[in-house]
Amino acid sequence: MEVWEEELEPVSPNGHYFNNSVLSLSILAILEYEIPIDDSQFLSLLENVFLRINPRFSSVMIEQNGKKQWKKVEVKLEDHLKTPIFPSNLSNESYDEYFDDYISSIATKRFPQDKPLWEVHVIKYPNSNAAGNLIFKLHHALGDGYSLMGALLSCLQRADNPSLPLTFPSLLPSETKSENVMTKTMSSLLSTISDVWWGISKSFRGEDDPSPIKSSKNGLEFAPITISTITISLDRIRLIKSKLGVTTNDVLTGMIFLGSRLYMQALNQSSREAHSTSLVLLNTRFMANYASIEEMIKPNSKSSWGNHFTFLHVPIPKLTEFSNVLDFVWNAHKIIKQKRNSSAIYFTSGLLEMLNKFGGHEAASRYIHSTLKNSSVVITSMIGPVEKMSLANQPIKGLYFFVVGTPEELDISIVSYMGKVKLAFTVKKGIIDPQKLKLCMENALNMISNAADKNSMQNSTEEQSHI
Repeated sequence: MEVWEEELEPVSPNGHYFNNSVLSLSILAILEYEIPIDDSQFLSLLENVFLRINPRFSSVMIEQNGKKQWKKVEVKLEDHLKTPIFPSNLSNESYDEYFDDYISSIATKRFPQDKPLWEVHVIKYPNSNAAGNLIFKLHHALGDGYSLMGALLSCLQRADNPSLPLTFPSLLPSETKSENVMTKTMSSLLSTISDVWWGISKSFRGEDDPSPIKSSKNGLEFAPITISTITISLDRIRLIKSKLGVTTNDVLTGMIFLGSRLYMQALNQSSREAHSTSLVLLNTRFMANYASIEEMIKPNSKSSWGNHFTFLHVPIPKLTEFSNVLDFVWNAHKIIKQKRNSSAIYFTSGLLEMLNKFGGHEAASRYIHSTLKNSSVVITSMIGPVEKMSLANQPIKGLYFFVVGTPEELDISIVSYMGKVKLAFTVKKGIIDPQKLKLCMENALNMISNAADKNSMQNSTEEQSHI
């Protein structure tokens, strides 16, 4: 492997945190194909488009004088583009099993450190969801979900008209009612103090109670996993949110919380009282949409490449706390709004810098590791294009992603695409039943939808009675 000595770039602190003996995280992005995959142009696309997105895609992480650096190397694309061979002429259901096992096998393997930290896997066999699947495995040290999604989208085009750009729902929050400045300031200050204290105590010594979604086992970072997904129409979510006066994220979060509790209760009645929290991962950039790759790599860009994230600890309500399933949505709305107004969401980076300064990169990694492990579920979300995408003129029918190498038993990732939202549930095999969990999540959405309909009808009846 040829190396250019002059091509050196310091590894960011977050790059250190995600790639060491304590923690090694990767992101897997799955593109579901509408037609059988033709991979004849893939090597050319990787060379002429993908590698040019960012120098990190053609660099390895080395240590020099006690500091890690990105060093540019000659990339052998054949080492990074992999096409597995499965038995021929099987049913779609049989290929589901091969696909699931293959994802688990690549998820449980660490990247070799002598090659750039990415791979592309071409699955040419149809399964129940797609005519073929393309898997991008990208190490988290390369960047966060926002950066890597931007890189992935720069390789794709609009299927209906490649000359037009892909468009996305706005990332700007909806306007909120004006509040008294003093009241808002005091509320934010009190929330910040409470959230900072609770966040630190949760990360260092506040592990959730054991439950059907949390075993408290150690060493699960590279345990075998299973992925299950559900797809929901955004129109259905918007209908519920309009009836309840909340946001799309509030509806989805309420569904996840209720579905998690239904699953826990179905497997163990005593877990109704278990103390459980979710860890919501947030992007801390100030932007209204994805930036271009050119904009991301500019110095001092507001949408800069890299890892810009924070944690948001949100308690999962107990089933015994509410008599109305809609309270799961309204409670999520209240807590998330409160915590977003708290300055504690910007505290994570400062704390990690302090731990890094006095304890080294692995001390900061141990803090992230314990934060993840002490939570019952980790939730992350991203937005995808409104229009159908294509890669090398081949239409993409679905898209989802998830993070691997984590110590917790349940991860939930959410992405929107073409008027739908897909939730991917990543569970450790033998600990959580993926199909039962999926069923509980679907039941939770149906319960919330039905209750929202009844609530809307009751409100309408009451309004008419006052006329």
